[in-house]
Amino acid sequence: MEIKIPMRQHIGGLNDPVVDIGDRVYRGDLIAIANGLGANIHSGFSGLVKELKAEYILIEADKDQPDDYSKIDKNENILEMIKQAGVVGAGGAGFPTWIKLDTDLENGSVILNACECEPLVEHNIRFIEKNPSLIIRGLKYAMEITKANKGYIAIKPKNKDALISLSKEIKDIETIEIKYMPDLYPSGDERVIIKEILGVKLEPGELPSAANSLVLNAETIKNIVWAIEDRRPVITKDLTIGGRVESGENVLFDVPIGLPLEYLIEEAGGYIEPYGEILMGGPFTGRPGSPDSPVVKTLGGIFVTMPLPNDSRKFGLIGCECGADIERLRELVDEMGGQVVGETNCKRMVDVNGRLRCDEPGVCPGQAEQVLKLKKMGAESIIAGSCEP
Repeated sequence: MEIKIPMRQHIGGLNDPVVDIGDRVYRGDLIAIANGLGANIHSGFSGLVKELKAEYILIEADKDQPDDYSKIDKNENILEMIKQAGVVGAGGAGFPTWIKLDTDLENGSVILNACECEPLVEHNIRFIEKNPSLIIRGLKYAMEITKANKGYIAIKPKNKDALISLSKEIKDIETIEIKYMPDLYPSGDERVIIKEILGVKLEPGELPSAANSLVLNAETIKNIVWAIEDRRPVITKDLTIGGRVESGENVLFDVPIGLPLEYLIEEAGGYIEPYGEILMGGPFTGRPGSPDSPVVKTLGGIFVTMPLPNDSRKFGLIGCECGADIERLRELVDEMGGQVVGETNCKRMVDVNGRLRCDEPGVCPGQAEQVLKLKKMGAESIIAGSCEP
Protein backbone atom coordinates (compact mmCIF):
# COMPACT_ATOMS: atom_id res chain seq x y z
CA MET A 1 0.00 0.00 0.00
CA GLU A 2 1.31 3.46 -0.92
CA ILE A 3 0.95 6.13 1.74
CA LYS A 4 1.08 9.81 0.81
CA ILE A 5 1.94 12.06 3.77
CA PRO A 6 1.29 15.76 3.02
CA MET A 7 3.99 18.29 3.93
CA ARG A 8 1.43 20.84 5.13
CA GLN A 9 -0.86 19.63 7.90
CA HIS A 10 -0.95 22.84 9.88
CA ILE A 11 -0.92 26.62 9.66
CA GLY A 12 2.30 27.74 7.98
CA GLY A 13 4.29 26.66 4.96
CA LEU A 14 5.39 23.33 3.57
CA ASN A 15 7.69 21.25 5.74
CA ASP A 16 11.21 20.23 4.69
CA PRO A 17 11.82 16.45 4.37
CA VAL A 18 14.63 14.93 6.46
CA VAL A 19 14.55 11.58 4.62
CA ASP A 20 15.70 10.53 1.14
CA ILE A 21 14.32 8.23 -1.53
CA GLY A 22 15.24 4.65 -0.61
CA ASP A 23 15.34 5.29 3.15
CA ARG A 24 13.52 2.88 5.42
CA VAL A 25 11.36 4.56 8.04
CA TYR A 26 9.81 3.11 11.17
CA ARG A 27 6.41 4.08 12.51
CA GLY A 28 6.92 7.32 14.45
CA ASP A 29 10.15 8.37 12.73
CA LEU A 30 10.59 12.08 12.07
CA ILE A 31 10.29 12.61 8.31
CA ALA A 32 9.89 16.38 7.93
CA ILE A 33 10.59 19.51 9.96
CA ALA A 34 8.90 22.90 9.95
CA ASN A 35 10.25 25.60 7.67
CA GLY A 36 9.26 28.64 9.71
CA LEU A 37 5.81 28.46 11.26
CA GLY A 38 4.68 24.84 11.40
CA ALA A 39 5.20 21.54 13.18
CA ASN A 40 7.22 18.35 12.84
CA ILE A 41 5.70 15.53 10.78
CA HIS A 42 6.30 11.87 11.65
CA SER A 43 5.51 8.75 9.67
CA GLY A 44 2.32 6.91 10.58
CA PHE A 45 3.69 3.79 8.86
CA SER A 46 6.83 1.70 8.61
CA GLY A 47 8.06 1.28 5.07
CA LEU A 48 10.27 2.50 2.22
CA VAL A 49 10.44 6.11 1.01
CA LYS A 50 9.60 5.94 -2.71
CA GLU A 51 9.06 9.55 -3.72
CA LEU A 52 9.80 13.05 -2.42
CA LYS A 53 7.78 16.02 -3.63
CA ALA A 54 7.42 19.52 -2.22
CA GLU A 55 3.81 18.68 -1.30
CA TYR A 56 4.20 15.14 0.04
CA ILE A 57 6.37 12.13 0.89
CA LEU A 58 5.28 8.81 -0.64
CA ILE A 59 5.98 5.69 1.44
CA GLU A 60 5.53 2.08 0.34
CA ALA A 61 4.11 0.70 3.59
CA ASP A 62 5.23 -2.69 4.89
CA LYS A 63 2.55 -5.37 4.87
CA ASP A 64 2.95 -5.96 8.61
CA GLN A 65 2.85 -2.79 10.69
CA PRO A 66 4.21 -2.58 14.25
CA ASP A 67 2.14 -1.61 17.28
CA ASP A 68 5.00 0.36 18.82
CA TYR A 69 6.64 3.50 17.46
CA SER A 70 9.86 5.53 17.51
CA LYS A 71 9.72 7.76 20.57
CA ILE A 72 10.67 11.41 20.75
CA ASP A 73 13.57 12.36 23.02
CA LYS A 74 12.87 12.74 26.72
CA ASN A 75 13.26 16.32 27.90
CA GLU A 76 12.86 18.07 31.24
CA ASN A 77 11.16 20.86 29.34
CA ILE A 78 7.70 19.42 28.60
CA LEU A 79 6.92 22.26 26.18
CA GLU A 80 9.89 21.09 24.09
CA MET A 81 8.45 17.54 24.05
CA ILE A 82 5.15 18.89 22.73
CA LYS A 83 7.07 20.74 20.02
CA GLN A 84 9.14 17.68 19.06
CA ALA A 85 5.98 15.52 18.88
CA GLY A 86 4.47 17.81 16.23
CA VAL A 87 1.29 18.54 18.17
CA VAL A 88 -1.09 20.94 16.41
CA GLY A 89 -4.69 21.94 16.97
CA ALA A 90 -6.56 18.76 16.07
CA GLY A 91 -9.95 20.36 15.62
CA GLY A 92 -9.34 23.30 13.31
CA ALA A 93 -6.65 25.05 11.29
CA GLY A 94 -3.79 23.19 12.98
CA PHE A 95 -1.96 25.98 14.79
CA PRO A 96 1.25 24.59 16.37
CA THR A 97 0.36 23.83 20.00
CA TRP A 98 3.79 24.56 21.46
CA ILE A 99 3.58 28.13 20.16
CA LYS A 100 0.11 28.51 21.66
CA LEU A 101 1.34 27.23 25.03
CA ASP A 102 4.52 29.34 25.03
CA THR A 103 2.85 32.21 26.87
CA ASP A 104 2.39 33.53 30.40
CA LEU A 105 -1.23 33.33 31.55
CA GLU A 106 -0.66 34.24 35.19
CA ASN A 107 -4.10 34.94 36.70
CA GLY A 108 -5.53 33.65 33.43
CA SER A 109 -7.15 30.45 32.21
CA VAL A 110 -6.84 27.45 29.93
CA ILE A 111 -10.12 26.26 28.42
CA LEU A 112 -10.76 22.72 27.22
CA ASN A 113 -13.05 22.88 24.18
CA ALA A 114 -15.26 19.79 24.49
CA CYS A 115 -18.18 21.31 22.57
CA GLU A 116 -17.88 19.18 19.42
CA CYS A 117 -20.39 21.46 17.76
CA GLU A 118 -20.25 20.20 14.14
CA PRO A 119 -23.34 18.00 13.61
CA LEU A 120 -22.67 14.22 13.51
CA VAL A 121 -19.05 14.52 14.72
CA GLU A 122 -18.63 12.84 18.12
CA HIS A 123 -15.19 11.19 18.48
CA ASN A 124 -13.95 13.77 21.01
CA ILE A 125 -16.90 13.18 23.34
CA ARG A 126 -16.53 9.40 23.03
CA PHE A 127 -12.85 9.67 23.96
CA ILE A 128 -13.60 11.91 26.94
CA GLU A 129 -16.21 9.44 28.24
CA LYS A 130 -13.64 6.65 28.34
CA ASN A 131 -10.54 8.65 29.30
CA PRO A 132 -11.51 11.51 31.65
CA SER A 133 -8.36 11.14 33.77
CA LEU A 134 -6.09 11.61 30.75
CA ILE A 135 -8.05 14.69 29.66
CA ILE A 136 -7.76 16.32 33.09
CA ARG A 137 -4.04 15.52 33.25
CA GLY A 138 -3.60 17.24 29.90
CA LEU A 139 -5.50 20.31 31.06
CA LYS A 140 -3.29 20.47 34.15
CA TYR A 141 -0.14 20.19 32.00
CA ALA A 142 -1.34 23.13 29.90
CA MET A 143 -2.07 25.15 33.05
CA GLU A 144 1.36 24.32 34.44
CA ILE A 145 3.18 25.37 31.26
CA THR A 146 1.29 28.67 30.95
CA LYS A 147 1.10 29.39 34.72
CA ALA A 148 -2.69 29.73 34.38
CA ASN A 149 -4.44 29.57 37.74
CA LYS A 150 -7.79 28.42 36.35
CA GLY A 151 -8.97 25.68 34.04
CA TYR A 152 -12.39 25.46 32.43
CA ILE A 153 -14.13 22.68 30.52
CA ALA A 154 -16.57 23.96 27.89
CA ILE A 155 -19.15 21.25 27.21
CA LYS A 156 -22.82 20.86 26.24
CA PRO A 157 -25.19 19.54 28.93
CA LYS A 158 -26.57 16.90 26.54
CA ASN A 159 -23.26 14.98 26.75
CA LYS A 160 -24.22 13.49 30.11
CA ASP A 161 -21.83 10.52 30.19
CA ALA A 162 -18.82 12.74 29.47
CA LEU A 163 -20.05 15.26 32.05
CA ILE A 164 -20.37 12.60 34.74
CA SER A 165 -16.92 11.19 33.96
CA LEU A 166 -15.26 14.62 34.08
CA SER A 167 -17.16 15.69 37.21
CA LYS A 168 -15.81 12.69 39.10
CA GLU A 169 -12.27 13.51 38.03
CA ILE A 170 -12.34 17.15 39.16
CA LYS A 171 -14.39 16.81 42.38
CA ASP A 172 -11.30 17.53 44.51
CA ILE A 173 -9.66 20.02 42.11
CA GLU A 174 -10.67 23.57 42.98
CA THR A 175 -8.83 25.14 40.04
CA ILE A 176 -10.83 23.33 37.32
CA GLU A 177 -14.50 24.03 36.64
CA ILE A 178 -17.08 22.76 34.14
CA LYS A 179 -19.03 25.36 32.18
CA TYR A 180 -22.09 24.59 30.06
CA MET A 181 -22.27 25.77 26.48
CA PRO A 182 -25.40 26.28 24.35
CA ASP A 183 -26.33 23.41 22.06
CA LEU A 184 -25.81 25.31 18.84
CA TYR A 185 -23.31 25.71 16.05
CA PRO A 186 -20.70 27.25 16.30
CA SER A 187 -20.52 26.95 20.09
CA GLY A 188 -17.01 25.50 19.68
CA ASP A 189 -15.69 28.70 18.11
CA GLU A 190 -12.99 30.22 20.35
CA ARG A 191 -14.70 33.60 20.46
CA VAL A 192 -18.04 32.06 21.41
CA ILE A 193 -16.38 30.03 24.17
CA ILE A 194 -14.55 33.09 25.56
CA LYS A 195 -17.76 35.12 25.57
CA GLU A 196 -19.82 32.40 27.27
CA ILE A 197 -17.22 31.46 29.91
CA LEU A 198 -15.31 34.66 30.62
CA GLY A 199 -17.87 37.25 29.53
CA VAL A 200 -15.35 38.87 27.18
CA LYS A 201 -16.44 39.72 23.65
CA LEU A 202 -13.43 39.42 21.34
CA GLU A 203 -13.40 41.52 18.22
CA PRO A 204 -13.04 39.79 14.82
CA GLY A 205 -9.44 38.64 14.45
CA GLU A 206 -8.73 39.05 18.17
CA LEU A 207 -7.18 35.98 19.84
CA PRO A 208 -8.10 34.42 23.23
CA SER A 209 -4.83 35.85 24.57
CA ALA A 210 -6.61 39.21 24.63
CA ALA A 211 -8.76 37.68 27.39
CA ASN A 212 -5.67 36.21 29.13
CA SER A 213 -6.69 32.71 28.11
CA LEU A 214 -6.19 30.00 25.52
CA VAL A 215 -8.47 27.30 24.15
CA LEU A 216 -7.45 23.70 23.39
CA ASN A 217 -9.47 21.00 21.64
CA ALA A 218 -9.93 17.67 23.50
CA GLU A 219 -7.86 15.62 21.02
CA THR A 220 -5.10 18.23 21.16
CA ILE A 221 -5.07 17.76 24.95
CA LYS A 222 -4.78 13.99 24.41
CA ASN A 223 -1.78 14.47 22.11
CA ILE A 224 -0.13 16.72 24.71
CA VAL A 225 -0.42 13.94 27.29
CA TRP A 226 0.89 11.28 24.91
CA ALA A 227 3.88 13.47 24.00
CA ILE A 228 4.81 14.10 27.64
CA GLU A 229 4.01 10.73 29.24
CA ASP A 230 4.57 8.28 26.37
CA ARG A 231 7.02 10.28 24.22
CA ARG A 232 4.64 9.62 21.36
CA PRO A 233 4.62 11.82 18.24
CA VAL A 234 1.39 12.66 16.43
CA ILE A 235 1.05 9.68 14.09
CA THR A 236 -2.67 8.90 14.37
CA LYS A 237 -6.00 10.73 14.24
CA ASP A 238 -9.42 10.14 15.78
CA LEU A 239 -12.30 10.45 13.31
CA THR A 240 -16.03 10.19 12.84
CA ILE A 241 -17.18 8.55 9.60
CA GLY A 242 -20.78 8.50 8.47
CA GLY A 243 -23.37 9.39 5.88
CA ARG A 244 -23.96 7.02 2.99
CA VAL A 245 -21.81 4.14 4.22
CA GLU A 246 -23.25 0.74 5.02
CA SER A 247 -22.39 0.65 8.73
CA GLY A 248 -23.86 4.07 9.50
CA GLU A 249 -22.00 6.44 11.79
CA ASN A 250 -18.75 5.19 13.30
CA VAL A 251 -16.15 6.60 15.64
CA LEU A 252 -12.61 5.52 14.75
CA PHE A 253 -9.68 5.96 17.12
CA ASP A 254 -5.96 6.04 16.26
CA VAL A 255 -6.24 6.02 12.46
CA PRO A 256 -2.70 6.29 11.01
CA ILE A 257 -1.76 9.62 9.43
CA GLY A 258 -1.51 9.16 5.67
CA LEU A 259 -4.07 6.35 5.32
CA PRO A 260 -6.24 6.91 2.19
CA LEU A 261 -9.93 7.52 2.89
CA GLU A 262 -10.98 4.61 0.66
CA TYR A 263 -9.68 2.13 3.28
CA LEU A 264 -11.82 3.72 5.99
CA ILE A 265 -14.90 3.74 3.75
CA GLU A 266 -14.31 0.04 3.01
CA GLU A 267 -14.04 -0.63 6.76
CA ALA A 268 -17.38 1.12 7.17
CA GLY A 269 -18.97 -1.37 4.76
CA GLY A 270 -18.55 0.62 1.56
CA TYR A 271 -20.78 3.16 -0.16
CA ILE A 272 -24.57 3.21 -0.18
CA GLU A 273 -25.69 3.92 -3.74
CA PRO A 274 -26.34 6.53 -4.90
CA TYR A 275 -23.86 8.83 -3.23
CA GLY A 276 -22.31 12.23 -3.88
CA GLU A 277 -19.22 13.81 -2.36
CA ILE A 278 -16.76 12.49 0.18
CA LEU A 279 -16.85 15.36 2.64
CA MET A 280 -13.69 15.87 4.71
CA GLY A 281 -14.58 17.62 7.96
CA GLY A 282 -17.99 18.43 9.41
CA PRO A 283 -21.21 19.16 7.53
CA PHE A 284 -20.87 22.94 8.01
CA THR A 285 -17.25 23.53 7.09
CA GLY A 286 -16.13 20.33 5.35
CA ARG A 287 -14.49 20.27 1.93
CA PRO A 288 -14.79 17.64 -0.81
CA GLY A 289 -12.13 14.94 -0.87
CA SER A 290 -11.46 11.84 -2.94
CA PRO A 291 -10.91 8.14 -2.18
CA ASP A 292 -7.13 8.64 -2.26
CA SER A 293 -7.15 11.72 0.01
CA PRO A 294 -4.98 10.97 3.07
CA VAL A 295 -5.82 11.29 6.75
CA VAL A 296 -4.06 14.35 8.21
CA LYS A 297 -3.60 15.81 11.70
CA THR A 298 -6.59 18.15 11.43
CA LEU A 299 -9.15 15.82 9.82
CA GLY A 300 -12.15 15.29 12.09
CA GLY A 301 -14.85 13.78 9.90
CA ILE A 302 -15.45 11.76 6.74
CA PHE A 303 -19.02 11.92 5.48
CA VAL A 304 -20.32 10.42 2.26
CA THR A 305 -23.15 12.66 1.06
CA MET A 306 -26.28 12.25 -1.00
CA PRO A 307 -25.82 13.20 -4.65
CA LEU A 308 -26.93 16.74 -5.41
CA PRO A 309 -29.91 17.16 -7.74
CA ASN A 310 -29.56 18.48 -11.27
CA ASP A 311 -30.69 22.09 -11.11
CA SER A 312 -29.99 24.54 -13.92
CA ARG A 313 -31.56 27.56 -12.21
CA LYS A 314 -29.83 30.89 -11.58
CA PHE A 315 -28.44 31.07 -8.03
CA GLY A 316 -27.46 33.83 -5.65
CA LEU A 317 -24.91 33.00 -2.94
CA ILE A 318 -24.53 34.30 0.63
CA GLY A 319 -21.21 33.32 2.20
CA CYS A 320 -20.51 32.79 5.89
CA GLU A 321 -17.31 32.41 7.94
CA CYS A 322 -18.81 29.83 10.32
CA GLY A 323 -20.53 27.84 7.57
CA ALA A 324 -19.89 27.53 3.85
CA ASP A 325 -17.97 30.35 2.18
CA ILE A 326 -18.50 31.66 -1.35
CA GLU A 327 -15.93 29.28 -2.87
CA ARG A 328 -17.70 26.26 -1.35
CA LEU A 329 -21.13 27.47 -2.47
CA ARG A 330 -19.83 27.91 -6.02
CA GLU A 331 -18.63 24.29 -5.99
CA LEU A 332 -22.12 23.11 -5.03
CA VAL A 333 -23.83 25.13 -7.77
CA ASP A 334 -21.32 23.86 -10.35
CA GLU A 335 -21.99 20.28 -9.27
CA MET A 336 -25.73 20.81 -9.75
CA GLY A 337 -25.24 22.38 -13.17
CA GLY A 338 -26.62 25.74 -12.06
CA GLN A 339 -25.50 29.27 -12.85
CA VAL A 340 -24.20 31.76 -10.27
CA VAL A 341 -25.56 35.23 -11.06
CA GLY A 342 -24.74 37.02 -7.82
CA GLU A 343 -22.56 36.71 -4.72
CA THR A 344 -22.52 38.45 -1.37
CA ASN A 345 -21.70 37.68 2.26
CA CYS A 346 -23.60 37.64 5.52
CA LYS A 347 -23.94 41.20 6.81
CA ARG A 348 -22.03 40.23 9.96
CA MET A 349 -18.86 39.66 7.90
CA VAL A 350 -16.14 42.30 8.30
CA ASP A 351 -12.72 42.61 6.66
CA VAL A 352 -9.81 41.91 9.02
CA ASN A 353 -6.42 42.23 7.31
CA GLY A 354 -7.82 40.99 4.02
CA ARG A 355 -9.82 38.12 5.52
CA LEU A 356 -13.57 38.21 6.02
CA ARG A 357 -14.50 37.42 9.63
CA CYS A 358 -17.83 37.15 11.46
CA ASP A 359 -18.28 39.92 14.04
CA GLU A 360 -20.43 37.70 16.30
CA PRO A 361 -20.27 33.92 15.62
CA GLY A 362 -23.42 32.02 16.48
CA VAL A 363 -25.75 35.01 16.24
CA CYS A 364 -27.05 34.79 12.69
CA PRO A 365 -28.98 37.85 11.45
CA GLY A 366 -31.79 38.05 8.96
CA GLN A 367 -30.56 38.26 5.37
CA ALA A 368 -33.50 40.06 3.73
CA GLU A 369 -31.25 42.84 2.41
CA GLN A 370 -28.85 40.39 0.78
CA VAL A 371 -31.68 38.27 -0.63
CA LEU A 372 -33.33 41.28 -2.28
CA LYS A 373 -29.99 42.37 -3.75
CA LEU A 374 -29.39 38.92 -5.23
CA LYS A 375 -32.90 38.77 -6.66
CA LYS A 376 -32.25 42.05 -8.47
CA MET A 377 -29.19 40.36 -10.00
CA GLY A 378 -31.47 37.69 -11.45
CA ALA A 379 -31.23 34.97 -8.78
CA GLU A 380 -34.10 32.48 -8.87
CA SER A 381 -32.86 30.63 -5.78
CA ILE A 382 -30.56 31.54 -2.89
CA ILE A 383 -27.98 29.31 -1.19
CA ALA A 384 -26.71 30.66 2.12
CA GLY A 385 -23.76 29.38 4.18
CA SER A 386 -25.53 30.06 7.46
CA CYS A 387 -24.11 29.08 10.86
CA GLU A 388 -27.61 28.17 12.02
CA PRO A 389 -29.32 24.89 11.04
